[in-house]
Amino acid sequence: MKNNTSAKDLFNKGMMAFANTDYEESIEILTEAADVDEGFKLTFVGRGSAYLQLDKLDEARADFNHVIDLDPGYARAFHLRGLVEEKRGNDEQALLDFTRAIELDPEYGAAYHSRVTLMTKMGREEEAADDVAMIQHLTSKNMAEYANDNNVWQSNHLAVEDAMETELNR
Repeated sequence: MKNNTSAKDLFNKGMMAFANTDYEESIEILTEAADVDEGFKLTFVGRGSAYLQLDKLDEARADFNHVIDLDPGYARAFHLRGLVEEKRGNDEQALLDFTRAIELDPEYGAAYHSRVTLMTKMGREEEAADDVAMIQHLTSKNMAEYANDNNVWQSNHLAVEDAMETELNR
């Protein structure tokens, strides 16, 4: 008997279980979501992440591979698969996946962080230096964007300055 619950609704419910660190429950619900819609990539990202939390690495890798098959341009899937490969001890493959994630999304800070950590573990600190600089750049940029977007006083102050400048230029 088919349930009328949408994959998105099940995904949301599964991610609530994930947020509550009930990974087994999350996997169960996200598996239902996958049965409803095999093309809803976030279901597999979530379930793969839950598998990763439980060290069920084969299952996690299969889910991330499925996401990559669905959307080969989705950087996060490569990053997550890289985390699986690193846990499996496949450091070179993990490095390839982190690098691919960065190629797909040059501002994906988590992938840079993972690559720096892995390169450092591999004794390749010099190669990691550019990534460390990029992490610092992205952190500064993101903090500035957050501050600009969320600073009401500054936003209002800039609006007043703009209005004054417009008046002065008349």
